[in-house]
Amino acid sequence: MRGWWREINGLVLPAACGGCGRPRTELCEECAAALAGVPQRVRPAPEPAGLPVVHAAAPYENAVRAVLLAHKERGALGLAGALGGALAGAVRAGAGQGGGAGPLLLVPVPSARRATAARGHDPARRIALAAAAELRRGGMEARVLPVLRQRRPVADQAGLGARERQVNLAGALAVAAGGRRLLDQGRVVLVDDLLTTGASLAEAARAVGAAGPAGTGGAAALRASVIAASPSAFEINRN
Repeated sequence: MRGWWREINGLVLPAACGGCGRPRTELCEECAAALAGVPQRVRPAPEPAGLPVVHAAAPYENAVRAVLLAHKERGALGLAGALGGALAGAVRAGAGQGGGAGPLLLVPVPSARRATAARGHDPARRIALAAAAELRRGGMEARVLPVLRQRRPVADQAGLGARERQVNLAGALAVAAGGRRLLDQGRVVLVDDLLTTGASLAEAARAVGAAGPAGTGGAAALRASVIAASPSAFEINRN
């Protein structure tokens, strides 16, 4: 019932812009423009071992931060289209550098089960589906492959430092039974809404690598894309 109500509330009754609160619009032009930046490679500092090449669409600040939180925590599900468009841009930016051939396989990083239950939806998967649809509209073959599973409970990441997050997530993910065969059918791109320390994406990459070849390009070609990353992760790349 809760998930059903979030669907109705998020898609039918948008009351204000998810970014700035402007009334009578789900996403104003200014906040939509903040999401539509030029995707860049991002690197957290310190960079965790095993982190694949990551591209992000925008810095995690101001309107971008507000839109992501509105979708993720407040059930503003109608924002998934705009967020998926931003993620699709980041995927395009990294896809040409990954090598290999075949369709793009967007593999969302799963949230903790209790977090998904509390929210009433799976934000990363919903955004990944919107991104895949946007990529197909642009002529790229893409589909979502939700093969990652949590193999053990993890603590809430909020308030944890970079090293603590790595320890918390170490060995927490695995590829579902039969997933390796599916991963071999295209170019794997790990996707998430946000990169902070990089611990989640590094663990996702480890799990995919442990399952076998990461798509047609092998483990070395594994790429990741997110909507947003901390501003400092962008600044590192300008130096």
